Amino acid sequence: MSLLVVGLSHRSAPVSVLERAALSEDARGKLLLDTLAAEPASEAVALSTCNRIELYADVDKFHAGVAELSTLLAQHSGVGLEELTPYLYVHYEDRAVHHLLSVACGLDSMVVGEGQILGQIKDALAVGQELHTAGRLLNDLFQQALRVGKRAHSETGIDRAGQSLVTFGLAQLAPATGPLGGKRALVVGAGSMSSLAAVTLARAGVARVTIANRTPERAVRLAAQLTEQGTQARAVGMAKLATALLDADVVVSCTGSTGLVLGADDLSAAGPLAVLDLAMPRDVDPAGHELPNVHLVDIESLAAASADAPMAADVEAVQAIVAEEVAAFGAAQRAARITPTVVALRAMAADVVAGELARLEGRLPGLDDKQRAEIGQTVRRVVDKLLHAPTVRVKQLAGEPGGAGYADALRELFDLDPQAVAAVSRAETPRPAARVPNRIESGND
Repeated sequence: MSLLVVGLSHRSAPVSVLERAALSEDARGKLLLDTLAAEPASEAVALSTCNRIELYADVDKFHAGVAELSTLLAQHSGVGLEELTPYLYVHYEDRAVHHLLSVACGLDSMVVGEGQILGQIKDALAVGQELHTAGRLLNDLFQQALRVGKRAHSETGIDRAGQSLVTFGLAQLAPATGPLGGKRALVVGAGSMSSLAAVTLARAGVARVTIANRTPERAVRLAAQLTEQGTQARAVGMAKLATALLDADVVVSCTGSTGLVLGADDLSAAGPLAVLDLAMPRDVDPAGHELPNVHLVDIESLAAASADAPMAADVEAVQAIVAEEVAAFGAAQRAARITPTVVALRAMAADVVAGELARLEGRLPGLDDKQRAEIGQTVRRVVDKLLHAPTVRVKQLAGEPGGAGYADALRELFDLDPQAVAAVSRAETPRPAARVPNRIESGND
């Protein structure tokens, strides 16, 4: 089986296509289950954020895998395959590993160096584990991506290369808002992105934060947290959104809604407003760009602004970390592939030892318990010593590029039963965990 990723992002597709291709939580789950039901795939995880939709899978056929994953992405995103295909990219094996690790480090983000992608990767893995579509390969890969992302942020200054999407977006609003101190803010949504926006606004010194959300409990909880930290905050239901809009200077919206949350009429009636729309698909009517009393920044305008953002010197250091970790992951996976063969070899040797000791018992029935134990220990020690060096060495060789053939060589040399090797592989495949603790929500309200 081999790792394959098919996807599209802000680097390959216009925001208008990304917006239409955005996956709801239900659609993502169905996509994973349908991928697993497809012939070429045995594992699947979907990474869906405001600026990327990617499907990772362990497949047994490259071309069939690309065709199947592309078709499934089109089917579940609602964008026709012919329209979607020009924007899709494909990465295979080491290139797929390199891609995910780069994404985890923030190198492929709209704002280079942003760290929120780690929460989204964790969420993607949690969903795959919950639905039992993430097996050994994708569990290993996504856990590695989380570790590498954390390593990049702790060992380099990549954080200086960029900001969170919220901070970057608020910076784009600055010409309209000026200093945020004393301003009245409205945050629409209470997911991770909205929560980050509320905290960022509070730290910037806004006078008050109003949280409007479809689920009242989450809005109340977020407002209480802000209040405890010294910022005046309140929660309102979506039914009171229009009224809350009249009392706001700055609006940040990021919900999981599939339709517009703030229409042009709502914005026009509210008076001078600075609006940041971080939702995908968008929450705010793009006609807001044409309103004289509204300064609207959305994902599309952020994409244009981020293209001109300077790159930090630390990016090179992160790229070196990624290259090192890709090599380490590849070596570990290649070595792991030979383990079932080594285990099967040792099991066969143990069976041979047991058979010979049983035959010896029949030929020398007068041996006492101590003699039998000593003979058994000696025979096992000899077999272990004979097998130790070649099995250790073959694992080392298997970890090198091109080392996949050593497992085949072992099977041929020792005439191992392929079914015995397969049985070890099945026994060693872990059942996915029910869920990653502290799942980070991906911006839905």
